[in-house]
Amino acid sequence: MSGKSFLWGAAVVVMAGLASWWILSVAKDASTHAGVPPETVADYVHAVIEADRTFYTIHVVERMQKKGLMVASENWRVANTLPLPAQFLMESGDLAAKTGTKFRYRLIGLWPINKQNGPANDFERAGLEDVRISPERPFTRTVAEGVDRSFQAVYADRAVTQACIGCHNAHPNSPKRDFKLNDVMGGIVITIPLGR
Repeated sequence: MSGKSFLWGAAVVVMAGLASWWILSVAKDASTHAGVPPETVADYVHAVIEADRTFYTIHVVERMQKKGLMVASENWRVANTLPLPAQFLMESGDLAAKTGTKFRYRLIGLWPINKQNGPANDFERAGLEDVRISPERPFTRTVAEGVDRSFQAVYADRAVTQACIGCHNAHPNSPKRDFKLNDVMGGIVITIPLGR
């Protein structure tokens, strides 16, 4: 790996770390301050997630691949390549979950390449159907689990680059192979704890 590609990788890690810290700070505020509506917090969190992944996709993955310096691949850990943009989002969501907060976010789809990324329940399935038809607004609910409450939102996840489309349309495990630019490919589910 060249020095430039190492610097890009380091910059992405720092950016993702700062964004995750900010996201968790905002989520904590939502659960402890009655004045911050969870819908607003979810919108802020979604904006950061989308900005990070779009930046990573365009300015790291596509740039590195165009220059022939490094590629992104599905088996990035073994192949010593960059994670795919979807994997970048899922890995950062897993890291956020390991902080001990009940704040969560993940990428899901009606046509996932990896079956574990499909909807986990009726709410997620309904959310994916809703944002596929009306992608300009999230599908939301507040749920109670015992004495704890949480706010959940499903935001449309669009195909922002040709790389997203190419991967899904060509992958042998993809159940849908006719995505076009700006199509809704799935959704980002955000769960924010509200406390008791």
